[in-house]
Amino acid sequence: MTRTDGLAIVVTRDIGTCQRLRRIVFIEEQGVSEADEVDGLDDAAIHLLAMRDDVPVGTARLLLKGSTGKIGRVCVLPEARGLGLGARLIEAALDELRRQPGISGAYLGSQSHATGFYEKLGFVVEGEEFMDAGIPHRHMRRAL
Repeated sequence: MTRTDGLAIVVTRDIGTCQRLRRIVFIEEQGVSEADEVDGLDDAAIHLLAMRDDVPVGTARLLLKGSTGKIGRVCVLPEARGLGLGARLIEAALDELRRQPGISGAYLGSQSHATGFYEKLGFVVEGEEFMDAGIPHRHMRRAL
């Protein structure tokens, strides 16, 4: 979907571009190990790509299990932050999950510092804090 502000989010099979964006944000910026980032699930996932003026600047990944879709690997490059792309990526992910037959809910593992961001998008924290790739996280869920 293209917008007048030069921002667009599309479903893509360009997994390589999504992986490059994730490498920049998760491995290079946040210090996540390659072993934690590369989990072998990309081929089974639906990938979203956020672009600004046709340049890839963010991504998210959707995995389907039963009646739930997991939103993960959400990232936006530093130079594209503050434009609302993170929220647009999550809304696009929710829209894509709604299009999937039998999917009625979404969940994600939020970095603990970002739970407020996801709460504004309708997600609710559940369970205790846990560590993922050395970063504190919380499980969050919402109905579609």
